[in-house]
Amino acid sequence: MSEMFESIKQGLEEAVAFSKGECPRAVVHEFTPLDVKNLRTRLDMSQTEFAAAFGISVSTLRHWERGDRAPHGPALVLLNVVSKEPQAVLRALAR
Repeated sequence: MSEMFESIKQGLEEAVAFSKGECPRAVVHEFTPLDVKNLRTRLDMSQTEFAAAFGISVSTLRHWERGDRAPHGPALVLLNVVSKEPQAVLRALAR
């Protein structure tokens, strides 16, 4: 249990140091919001095709395209990668 505590404590200390600007080696990845409909259109895919290709529910895709919701977390990461390298992602996901 103390090993786990020490790991958590170290993580918290690093987070505090980073928030104070004292952790110059930290790598922070920032992903910009995307126009999901524009991305899908650029790939010349229907909503159903896009959702199936990237493991997204059609309902979620529609919410993103309408602006009711925005992708975040792993979905936002995936969409940013798809935006930059769509064919590589499609190849990687091919069965």
